[in-house]
Amino acid sequence: MKILVPVKRVVDYNVKVRVKSDQSGVELAGVKMSINPFDEIAVEEAVRLKEAGVATEVVAVSCGSTACQETLRSALAMGADRAILVETDAELQPLAVAKLLKAVADREQPQIVICGKQAIDDDANQTGQMLAALMGWPQATFASKVAVGEGVAAVTREVDGGLETVELKLPAVVTADLRLNEPRYATLPNIMKAKKKPLDVLPAAETGVDIALRLRHVRHAEPAARKGGVKVADVAELVNKLRNEAKVI
Repeated sequence: MKILVPVKRVVDYNVKVRVKSDQSGVELAGVKMSINPFDEIAVEEAVRLKEAGVATEVVAVSCGSTACQETLRSALAMGADRAILVETDAELQPLAVAKLLKAVADREQPQIVICGKQAIDDDANQTGQMLAALMGWPQATFASKVAVGEGVAAVTREVDGGLETVELKLPAVVTADLRLNEPRYATLPNIMKAKKKPLDVLPAAETGVDIALRLRHVRHAEPAARKGGVKVADVAELVNKLRNEAKVI
């Protein structure tokens, strides 16, 4: 069984992002970049399935500039067998990424695609669902547990009322939630080994996918500064402030 794991290069979650002075985007110059944390969880799950004898190969794939090779090497150091970079310097939005991933999936024919439920830079939470729709495959989102059997996958996900388990016929798309697992740290020997693992580069233009932008960013802005809190003497005062000052009830 082959597992395809899309990974995205994003600003490291420890970095406090700053908006450019012209509000055209987020400042990326000199900023530490790393693998999207939810995608890291997806890589870990795929590697665990391989270690359990369920999967035979884990392929990491990323879409973007040459710099994404660094992200793919991180996935290889965690245990992925090989990697594919769909290379382009153009800005990519979720639909374009989903179409590029479909082009890779058509070539690789994986039985499962496991990806993070969302990227921490745009929080769009769209790519996995779009990919499933384009492929015509079943999908399970926000997975907190994945069990793969013969031709099927049982995926447990958290819902408002507790836990829900759905059974998918493979091939399928699964998006990983935070509680699915705890990603491992890549050891130095594995980081060194990752440098020798195969990493293929596929120019996006060769896929024939239209990656034109469908959305236009008007401007980026810092969030409004939070006001300081206040202490109230009792519930009556709290209700009064919520009703007459905050006007939320």
